[in-house]
Order: sequence, then C-alpha cells, then structure tokens
Amino acid sequence: MSKERGARERGTGTSGTEQDAAGETAPAPPGILSHRVPDLGALELLLAVARLGSLGAAARRLGITQPAASSRIRSMERQLGLALVDRSPRGSRLTETGALVTDWARRIVEAAEEFDAGAQALRVRRDSRLRVAASMTIAEYLLPRWLLALRAARPDTAVSLLAGNSTAVAERLLAGEADLGFVEGLSVPAGLDSAIVAHDRLIVVTAPSHPWSRRRKPLAAEELAATPLILREEGSGTRQVLEAALGGLARPLIELSSTTAVKAAAVGGAGPSVLSELAVGEELASRRLVRVPLEGATLTRSLRAVWPTGHPPVGPARDLLGLTRTDA
Repeated sequence: MSKERGARERGTGTSGTEQDAAGETAPAPPGILSHRVPDLGALELLLAVARLGSLGAAARRLGITQPAASSRIRSMERQLGLALVDRSPRGSRLTETGALVTDWARRIVEAAEEFDAGAQALRVRRDSRLRVAASMTIAEYLLPRWLLALRAARPDTAVSLLAGNSTAVAERLLAGEADLGFVEGLSVPAGLDSAIVAHDRLIVVTAPSHPWSRRRKPLAAEELAATPLILREEGSGTRQVLEAALGGLARPLIELSSTTAVKAAAVGGAGPSVLSELAVGEELASRRLVRVPLEGATLTRSLRAVWPTGHPPVGPARDLLGLTRTDA
C-alpha cells in the first residue's frame, strides 16, 4: 500500500490541503474558500454515488464517462485529504468519512439550487421588460422596425420607449432608467460604451415657395451659417452635427423639440431647415419639401447604440442590439 493510499484510508490529512507531486500535503492558500472546498460538480457526483451505489451509474446519470468520474472523485479526495469512496468489483460505497462529507455536500448543493432559482427569477423579471431610450430621429424612423423584429423573437417582453435628445438619452442610461440607448450625435457621451448601428446624412430642406427651392447653384456653407434656420433644440444630435459642420455658427429662427415639429414648420413655409435624410423621404417625394444642394460642409453622422461603460447589454437589450446590426 502506498504512503498516499494508506494516509487516505486512515482518514488522515486536514480539510483545505493539497498534495504536491511528491505526495506531500501542503496547505491551500488561506482565506480563499474556493481553493479549499470542492466545486459543485464534484459534490453532485459524490451525492449521485451515495444515491446510486455505483460510480459508473453516477457517471451515466451526470452525463460523463466513468474514467472522468473516477478522476474527479480522486481529485476531491486529494483536495480534502480524505478517503471518501471505497471502490470494489461489486461497486462503490462511501467510507464513514465520505458519508459525513456527503451530508455536508447535500446542504451545499441545496443552497446552490436555491441560489440558482433566485437568479433565474431575477433573469425572468429582467427579460420580461426592456426600457429603451432613443433620440428622436432614431425613435421615429428606425426603432419601430427593430422593435417589431424583437417582438417576433421575444413576444413576452414588454418594451417601453423613452424618446428625447441625445443628451437626455445619456442621462437616462447613467441614472439606470434605461437598459439600452440610441444617440445620433458626433461623439459618445461620457460614461457610455457604444456600437455604430447605422449612418445618416443631414440635408437642407425648404418649402417649394422659398427662394432656395429655385437655386441653380449649390448653397454655400457660409450662406447657410448666416441664415436663420428652423432648428432642433440644443443637446439634440442633429443640432450638434450642424453646428460642428458650420463652426458653431448655426443661427436659430425657431427652436423645436421634435423632428416632426421642425418638419411641420418647414412645410408651412416658416423657413429653411436642416434635417435627417431618414426623416424627410415622404415630404420630398410629395414635393411638400425641396432639397437644397449644399457645398462646403459635411453633414454625415453615425447613429449609435449606447450603454453604461463596462455593462454590455444582456437579455432582450442584447437581442435588440443584435437586430440593429442585422438590419444594418
């Protein structure tokens, strides 16, 4: 009988020890419970051996091979410094020490099952709702089809949409009031991670009655900057892109808090405006608005999904993000 086998059969050794290559027992790192206690898989295997009376039957029940099960038991015995299972041609049975350890293992596994049930309940509650915050253009012209696709994939998830400008979206995410956000500014707000989900272009539009609708030459950026415009409010992604393109010189004629309101004012002849190409397709097709060519300024932008830094989307938020990428 080897020194190691004899020591285990005598039940020598202490809990929380490990043996080195020479068979000597060395203490496990102090204060680190995971180094001293077997993992749940090993404890479940020990319980199956106790219940079924056979290492082979326990292995089959847990869906692993018998050599793997035998190796796991031996590893647990080495970790604990205790002989847990007697093996013989007639089967496997617990030692007296093994029976006591099994009682303790049962309590641990039951506690883990309660932990898992609680975590599952939290996941179900999380997955039953999705709070989305989106800037106005994305909320009006892109999100509806993404949410329709999400509903097909997750019919039991209730979605709430909070629409506002890009600044408001960032504030809601950082306050924990939304699970996923969408913004359309030039940069990612501080404290957020992002992924580009689409691209957009801003265009100059005006009513057919406006003199710009009959221009033969493109509008110069300088003239656009000098002209009072119907604009979105400060903090909106559309306003940020326009001001950056014009060197901060955009002049408001009227400031409105939604793309729909800006369009209505432009269609009504209040003045020219700069809007997302996504937002004015119907108005351009019906000639209620006219596109005015522009030169000397770049009005393109990236549309982004955003979430708090270090906390990537999970559950339905992750699925929605995946749908935006598929759509793009």
